[in-house]
Amino acid sequence: MQFSVTNTKVRAVLGPTNTGKTYFAMERLLAHGSGMIGFPLRLLARENYDRAVAIKGSRQVALITGEEKIIPTYAKYFFCTVEAMPVSKPVDFLAVDEIQMCSDLDRGHIYTNRLLNARGLQETMFMGSEAIGPLLKKLISDIEFITRPRFSNLTYSGGRKIIRLPPRSAVVAFSADDVYAFAELIRRQRGGAAIIMGALSPRTRNAQVAMFQNGDVDYLVATDAIGMGLNMDVTHIAFASLNKFDGISRRNLSLSEFSQIAGRAGRHMSDGTFGVTGEAKEFDPSIIEQVENHKFDVIKQIQWRNSVLDYSSFESLLDSLNIRPNASGLVKVPQPNDEKFLIQLASEEAIRNRLTNNGSIQLLWEVCQIPNFRKQMGDGHVNLLFNIFKSLTDTGKLDTEWIEREINYIDNIDGDIGSLVDRIANIRIWTYVSNRSDWLIDPKGWQGRTRKIEDRLSDVLHERLTQRFVDQRTSILTKKLKDKKSLQSTVNSQGDVVVEGHFVGQIKGFVFISDTTDGALAGRTVSAAAYRALASEVQRRVIELINTADSGFELNSSGKIFWLRPAERQLVAGLVGGSDNLCPRLKVVSSDLLEVFLQNKIEERLHAWLNNYIRRHLMPLIKAKDKNLIGAARGLVFQLVENGGVLGKRQARGQLKALNKADYSILRHLGIKIGRHEIFFPKLLRPRSAGLSALLWAIKNKINPIPSLPPSGRVSMIYDGSVPLDFMLVGGFKRAGELLVRVDILERVAGRLKLLDRGRPFEIGPQILNLLGCSAKQAVSVVCSLGYIQKEFETVSHDTIVPSFVNAKDHLPNLRKKQKSGVSSLRNRNRLHADLLIKESPFSKLKEIFIR
Repeated sequence: MQFSVTNTKVRAVLGPTNTGKTYFAMERLLAHGSGMIGFPLRLLARENYDRAVAIKGSRQVALITGEEKIIPTYAKYFFCTVEAMPVSKPVDFLAVDEIQMCSDLDRGHIYTNRLLNARGLQETMFMGSEAIGPLLKKLISDIEFITRPRFSNLTYSGGRKIIRLPPRSAVVAFSADDVYAFAELIRRQRGGAAIIMGALSPRTRNAQVAMFQNGDVDYLVATDAIGMGLNMDVTHIAFASLNKFDGISRRNLSLSEFSQIAGRAGRHMSDGTFGVTGEAKEFDPSIIEQVENHKFDVIKQIQWRNSVLDYSSFESLLDSLNIRPNASGLVKVPQPNDEKFLIQLASEEAIRNRLTNNGSIQLLWEVCQIPNFRKQMGDGHVNLLFNIFKSLTDTGKLDTEWIEREINYIDNIDGDIGSLVDRIANIRIWTYVSNRSDWLIDPKGWQGRTRKIEDRLSDVLHERLTQRFVDQRTSILTKKLKDKKSLQSTVNSQGDVVVEGHFVGQIKGFVFISDTTDGALAGRTVSAAAYRALASEVQRRVIELINTADSGFELNSSGKIFWLRPAERQLVAGLVGGSDNLCPRLKVVSSDLLEVFLQNKIEERLHAWLNNYIRRHLMPLIKAKDKNLIGAARGLVFQLVENGGVLGKRQARGQLKALNKADYSILRHLGIKIGRHEIFFPKLLRPRSAGLSALLWAIKNKINPIPSLPPSGRVSMIYDGSVPLDFMLVGGFKRAGELLVRVDILERVAGRLKLLDRGRPFEIGPQILNLLGCSAKQAVSVVCSLGYIQKEFETVSHDTIVPSFVNAKDHLPNLRKKQKSGVSSLRNRNRLHADLLIKESPFSKLKEIFIR
């Protein structure tokens, strides 16, 4: 599929950084009678708006972003963020900057929408990297390309220590704590550094850039926020790291990211250099060559989402959002935040009940598009959206008193840098909301109020940054980093811990795992701050665990207890031996995060769950244990409990002899079966019950590692000698010949053999094999173990059914006659059969079998 709009000239102005693409677009825009341009950042929209006002006057120029709208009545030129572009408004000229952002997973679908659907009446222009050129040609048949060469050269200068970096250098790191650490080092060695991070407000960033541009400081320390739209007099870019955490995982920088950031070195006709510093490794030669020559990895696909939405029902809205593109080069964007918020909110009954018509569904979608400037991945932003939607559907307007309380809480200049950054993010959300004039009673008043608060917070933040990294009267950064209050931390629903906007580790259950890739000093400090920030999170998790239903816990075959949270399955405790099999103790996984009283609460909840779990799966055994028995029956049940519910009859000979008729009746009522060889609970032979009984017995008897029972559905398996027979018996399996056979199956086989044995040879057929679930050869060993011998001694293969057997006890007299001279007597059958095991004899089948 190709896209084109008639009567308009479509141009793509492509090239690396420092090629004047944006300047060229501004010239074209102001040359037309009307125009509109979309920028990736509010800061860039404001900067170019100010330039246009100086040329055309304030009455003809408009500024439209999500958080700020200045729209004069007769405005002809519109400077916008890409998301806020009023594309339905006809203008002669339309442009979109950084069009390669179409491939961005977060905002790419919005850029793609502008690429495919936004057009000027006379001219349309897209500016960006050459990497997207081939795809633009594929999607827009009549597009015209203009390639802009770089004004200056860019070369690699290798690695340098921080103290040897030349003036007008920018150090690029990818975490807040690394930025602060490098800035403090530069402050002590070179007098100070400006700070640029994405978490700063546009006003704060502008103030920091101005400080660098004015020469107040000769060094700049920045995150990759420096790579987009910030034009400064930087001569050298030093990468302090070649990888970053992108919100999902830690990964190496792409070639485009390297080029975009390194390209900030050199201004207009002044050449620039790039290299590495700190612990960063040298660049790969192939990357150096590509960056120096402005080569990029070609973008093969861009993000897309359907923009024609169906609000007839909530399900229709979801279906329309999930429509997939039918054009090559377009891919359905992974679920963006607004869709996630939509699904989360609609899962609430209070929200679904309000979705009664097209208008309410569309309103919910509009509410979900309120940006999450705080970058929180937990429920904080969703709760805010919930309250906004509820207020709008209740009265049609937002509750003025509620907004007043929220904004008053934010309007506070006290606190550290992290606190100020967080407040600025919060007030930006309310600034965005205030620009929805149909949602508020006094939108103009709220817009002015939120703008003043953001400006005041931004100014204070700039002062704090300057004081911290420039003013010599301030304490050194290392002391500041030890101050836990100086770091702001948050935890998302997946357990990722974010400190001052950067990933520092994860909380798994109640254990914090620090990100080991950070520097040692910064890592220790950030971890300490995270521990402090996690105090409330741990308390919340303890409450969540206490209120978790029994189905939210799991016991594995090794005795480990897992907590099944929505986003994770976390180990929280393990079983240890107790007073008896049915009363194990548990030990909560140790963690410095847990205070003693919180650990006790966790233990109480897990003990309650464990007791219920054991009662549910081992009820026959517990019922028998709790029965008020006397005499031999009591002793027999005691032995059964000690042996996990399965007991050999030889072990209980004394109790069995002492049982009376009433005892047998009581035992049957308790579900106990006295078989030919074992005493057991048939109900406990179910896989889950048998596995739990064996596990508890192994823990009580300190069997480590705990063996595995046969898979569910198996009634026999080959015995290889590696598993303790006592453990297998508790699990319901007894050794019979070459196999381990479930005791109830062995009872049935023994019963069927007894029916076949009528004092003469008999055959075993498919029924026996089907019961045992084994081969004919294996069945021979099982039958022999039950006191029978094979009458005909031909070789038995896996698929041969044994022709006939006889009861071994009926042939004992003949066997005695065949003993060698010198053997006058045999004390018992076991001794007799042991002496008869002659090499090549058919009775070798009886080897290792004790005939009772």
